[in-house]
Amino acid sequence: MIKRLSIPKLLLVAFLLAGLLPAMLVSFLSFYQARVVLKKELTRDIVTLSQTVSNDVSRMMFERVKNVASWSQLAIMQELLLEDVDKRLSIFLEELNSSYDGVYKTIYVVDINNKVIASSNAKLLNQTANLPNYWFSHGEAEKRIDFYKIKSNALSISQEIKDDNSNIVIGKLVAEFNWQQIQDFLKTAVRKPTAAALLDEQGNLLASTTNWNTQNGYEMRAVSQFSSQSVVSKWQLRVEKLHSVAIAPVHRLGYIFLALLATTLLLAAFLVTPIAQAITQPLAKLTIFVRSFKQGQLSETPKSGPPEVQELALAFEGLIGDLVKTQANLSRAAKLAVVGELAAAMSHEIRTPLGILRSSADLLLREPKLTNDGKEVLGFIISETERLNKLVSSLIDAARPRAPVFVKVDIAQVIKNSIALLRGQAESNGIVLNSEFAGPVFLEVDTDQMTQVFMNILMNAIQILPTGGVVNIRLHTVEDTAKVEISDDGPGMTEEIQAQIFEPFFTQRAGGVGLGLAIVRQIILSHHGEITCSNSQFGGALFTISLPLSQLVKSQ
Repeated sequence: MIKRLSIPKLLLVAFLLAGLLPAMLVSFLSFYQARVVLKKELTRDIVTLSQTVSNDVSRMMFERVKNVASWSQLAIMQELLLEDVDKRLSIFLEELNSSYDGVYKTIYVVDINNKVIASSNAKLLNQTANLPNYWFSHGEAEKRIDFYKIKSNALSISQEIKDDNSNIVIGKLVAEFNWQQIQDFLKTAVRKPTAAALLDEQGNLLASTTNWNTQNGYEMRAVSQFSSQSVVSKWQLRVEKLHSVAIAPVHRLGYIFLALLATTLLLAAFLVTPIAQAITQPLAKLTIFVRSFKQGQLSETPKSGPPEVQELALAFEGLIGDLVKTQANLSRAAKLAVVGELAAAMSHEIRTPLGILRSSADLLLREPKLTNDGKEVLGFIISETERLNKLVSSLIDAARPRAPVFVKVDIAQVIKNSIALLRGQAESNGIVLNSEFAGPVFLEVDTDQMTQVFMNILMNAIQILPTGGVVNIRLHTVEDTAKVEISDDGPGMTEEIQAQIFEPFFTQRAGGVGLGLAIVRQIILSHHGEITCSNSQFGGALFTISLPLSQLVKSQ
């Protein structure tokens, strides 16, 4: 078997056998082509950089909006009704601001008279808040977030706080986002000689790198508009690079070529076409392979050529697989990070007072002279504390999912138990639950988690369907897979909704959190299964759960 030569050895053989005289023309052509390709790549890099930086800025602003929206809904914000006499709210805001380590300058709460009731900065207490001029809003109605003009290097973000009992506005939460975070991010993400600037809808400068100056000959440029779904949809990011600096490596390469050719011109005597082909053909195949990935039609990995080219092709093939997985998980990971922050903040701050409220309500129910109105109010307290406790549990489950404990069970019986638990609620809503099972189907699953899966999907259907609606549950096997199909005759879902239905915080139900189906997907994936969503033959939604039959599922 003939051992292939490496690229350095092929070049050495080429110079020894053929000389460099014929290579002079090839060198000049290569230089010209390299210049063209480099310029295109630099332009493409600038466009990619602008898109990446704008996406990151959008994500940072999205996280700030989510912070303010979630904090304003916390139960501790009701301390505003008591004007924070015990300073619990101020202490909470101080700890919250400290935990974000410079992301926010100040977080404070004002009443309807714009008086600061609680603040992470004690100096602001009992003073009248001096908010900058209103800028724009994000969201609608009760979920609206207000933004104010940047002042003293801070962007003020606020949302109204409402009384949990009367739903009347009692004040608002204001978070002063440290705008230096954006400035520092641009300096880190965009390096010299590239310059970048963030502009508002009127073209006013919001933030920029230190070398930003449109009069300095920046000829290679890209403008990235923020997505229409972004918090800052009207902003734009400009990235520019000095043309002379960008092309300088090509010029230096040209001078090196000329010096080498002048030195070796007398030594060149013979053509080196066969050697050049031995080098360029494998590289051309690799180029075709790379371009096919960009066009979405991946060709076969190049098998011929020097060992280095083959190793590069295999490495790039593996990189493509990792890239596809990374892109699929990127958005989900960002949202789950927000869930983790919420879970960490809520698990202690809410569960402890909830437990005290529940215990106190249970104790008061034992009073023999308690009126019927008092019993009704205590019933409301108990039911609402249970609902809040379930919400905290959902956040914790989404942020830190429990590893499944596999037990061999009849999955049909698990489904029947779930139906039995919800049948009473379904009948009270006028919903019919039909089931069809192809005999017992034994799988190794976590019974509690699978019960949670079926309960969640069925509960969603019961809550969405109108009176007279029908839900069909069908269990059957296909080859080595058990399939559970849950369909209804409701309004169905558009393709846009189907694409986002399993994303954290996506919900169409008023008062919903949007974590139920995200947790369902986590559970199914941990069972090495798959869950999909489409429209059923009845016009409503169809959820299809596939679980492996042919092999025993083992805990990883």
